[in-house]
Amino acid sequence: MSMRRQRLLDVNGVRLHVVEEGEGPLVIFVHGFPELWYSWRFQLPALAAAGYRAVAIDQRGYGRSSKFWHTDAYRIHRMVEDLVGLVAALGEQQAVLVGHDWGAPVAWTAAWLHPKVFRGVMGMSVPFSGRGIIALPGNPFGELSPHEIHTRVSGPDQDFYQVYFGTLGPVIDEIEADLRGWVRDIVWSVSGEALAAAGFTLEGQDPVELIRHSALCVPHGHRMRERFFTPETMPHWFTDADLDVFVDALEKGGFAGPLSYYHNIEHDWHDLTPVKDRPLEVPAMFVGAEYDVATWWGAEAIERAPERIPNWLGSRILPGCGHWLQQERAEDTNAILLEFLRALR
Repeated sequence: MSMRRQRLLDVNGVRLHVVEEGEGPLVIFVHGFPELWYSWRFQLPALAAAGYRAVAIDQRGYGRSSKFWHTDAYRIHRMVEDLVGLVAALGEQQAVLVGHDWGAPVAWTAAWLHPKVFRGVMGMSVPFSGRGIIALPGNPFGELSPHEIHTRVSGPDQDFYQVYFGTLGPVIDEIEADLRGWVRDIVWSVSGEALAAAGFTLEGQDPVELIRHSALCVPHGHRMRERFFTPETMPHWFTDADLDVFVDALEKGGFAGPLSYYHNIEHDWHDLTPVKDRPLEVPAMFVGAEYDVATWWGAEAIERAPERIPNWLGSRILPGCGHWLQQERAEDTNAILLEFLRALR
């Protein structure tokens, strides 16, 4: 059994906390919101046992990695630079990237802009959307600016959650009033078990109307949490002990950095406009889930991925699963991940 190693690396003046297991070809895991390296706790040993050097990071703004006061520090190119520099700091020349939630657009963009450094990329939950960062209905590759599409999606009298998060205002007050409860409930509310129990279905549904009536839109003067569910008991894949790990780190690091990722979506769209028509050259695969909101609102981007990714290796959608697929369905995720890595050899 391989040893798990933790350390802090200086990557171009940024402190990155990395956790690694195994030896072999380098695979870097990139988490999303509101998470940590710990989101990949089930993947690290599986890849190590299969002969890979598996490395999970705390992205900037999270965990033990650097926190920055200026929101510009969280623009997409800065996160991409972290990954490029990390490969060199680990003594390697190339790596495969795997990203989930906000880690997916960071991984997609890094592989898109640096195909010589990243020899393959797998995005989970959020499909490749080019300059659009996060694909939405009617806007698979950032054809509309974030401001335009967010307004269309939310409709009048409420804000799309990406706008609500990006203000760095009321959302922080809402979270800090009960950080542990907020994290517990958002994780549960977008899980497959919670959505199945609530009778959620896509069949015959308008995806925009579903978004407008979900927790992902916040009526003006209200809190996002008003539309959350609270679990009666914690699921086996996210126990109280697991929640403790996330809460401890988020209590210490705060939310200004993590929420700045959302604050910069409009900036990212402009920053990536010069390369909007460039193909993503390296082999790529997408893994989503039946009940994952980002999967179903990115359906057009998934279907049209071969138009933008000439080395497209296809998509896999996990039935009955929700947003946290690498935790909810660890064994299934690991099997797909190893299938993808074998295809790169």
